Amino acid sequence: MTAWLSKKEVDAFVKANPGLKGVDMLVPDMCGILRGKRIGVEAIDKLHEGGVALPGSTYLLDATGQNCDTIVYGTSDGDPDFNCLGVAGTLKPVPWAHAPTGQVIASMVTAEGDPFFADPRFILARATQPLVDMGYTPVTAIELEFYLMDAKLGPSGIPNTASSPATGQPQTTTQVYGIEELYEFEDFLTDVEDACVAQDVPADTATAEYGPGQYEINLHHVDDPIKACDDAILLKRIIKGVARKHGMIATFMAKPFSERAGCGMHIHLSLLDKNGNNIFAGPMDKEIGLPASKALRHAIGGLAATTADSMAVFAPNANSYRRFQANSYAPINTAWGVDNRTVSLRIPRADEKGMRVEHRVAGADANPYLTMACVMAGVHHGLTKKLDPGPIEKSNAYEKPVTELPLRWWQALQTFGESKILPKYLGAHYCETYAAARSFENDAFQAQIPPLDYEWYLRTV
Repeated sequence: MTAWLSKKEVDAFVKANPGLKGVDMLVPDMCGILRGKRIGVEAIDKLHEGGVALPGSTYLLDATGQNCDTIVYGTSDGDPDFNCLGVAGTLKPVPWAHAPTGQVIASMVTAEGDPFFADPRFILARATQPLVDMGYTPVTAIELEFYLMDAKLGPSGIPNTASSPATGQPQTTTQVYGIEELYEFEDFLTDVEDACVAQDVPADTATAEYGPGQYEINLHHVDDPIKACDDAILLKRIIKGVARKHGMIATFMAKPFSERAGCGMHIHLSLLDKNGNNIFAGPMDKEIGLPASKALRHAIGGLAATTADSMAVFAPNANSYRRFQANSYAPINTAWGVDNRTVSLRIPRADEKGMRVEHRVAGADANPYLTMACVMAGVHHGLTKKLDPGPIEKSNAYEKPVTELPLRWWQALQTFGESKILPKYLGAHYCETYAAARSFENDAFQAQIPPLDYEWYLRTV
């Protein structure tokens, strides 16, 4: 259950930040985009007294900020307001802002004080509860990949990777795990680290990734999935805000360049029992060569069984599906394996304490709360049904069939809408609303005529 911001916490924050101009109230919508209001200091007590009004439809906008005509939330129902309350522990300074500014994550409640049905934080809490009821504590960590771009787009609106302040030139080669690539953007990465410290976002490792100009920052494992996703959504805001301060754009698009690696969001997950024991650990499993339990296999079986249903969440927009290509380090089927980066569900090598599954399907553009909710649903489904994931993949998973997953947006939305499993965890009404809202954006996207249409067809057909 969400703990709300208190007057004591607000007063302490105001006192610790003299000259404070306002607080950004952050509400993560269906697409994972942060929306909300800037609250003046004179009105800051509303964050814990009664709340700040915001339309319920705010959670259900498309990626362009439009109301979706395919659902009743918006103009169809008069777009009523609901109150948003600040979440305890999330009121923090914004180091990259020009004037002293704070920020706080908020959640929406109904007039009766119940969570608003479309709040992604509530959806995740709902999806996690069945595991909690079994006596388990999920321990999760999120990894996010992103590209640094020049703030000025090219003549055709196509972005270019950012020029290094150290060399004056963009990176052009794949120097995965390159150390010099970190130093080329040292000031940016240092400011990101400082902002994470200021906001208590537990960032860990920074690495140069597979694409030129691409980086990854990892977050610590925490024993609260909602906190893990709060950290992820705030890390994205930090990276974007610091990049803007340095005259760059940070993008979490799944596939900003057709010829370069896409950006993923990887989730590491283990489960602890009431005694703090990792239930994924067990006797030595001869097939996988690690101390793994049957529960780990069942969890992977459930994740594999629910991947197709969840693709509309893991890949939430048109660009998302460009990421799923063979030999791209983005998975294209439900294969699983040990220390194998061609699979969807990877088991990193670890001892009993560190036994976990790494979920590699979602793009960095996905909503972390909804993605985590689908992961929780898959794990619980697998544990309760004792599902077998089948044989382990020891070679190149890209050589296996891809037909088991909907790798086109419309197919994924159709599969999501027909799911019999996810509504039990996310809520039937939310699943119906999500499918209708995302279909609205899909239809709007498909109605546009891109330049490639003219290039290929204007003179030839």
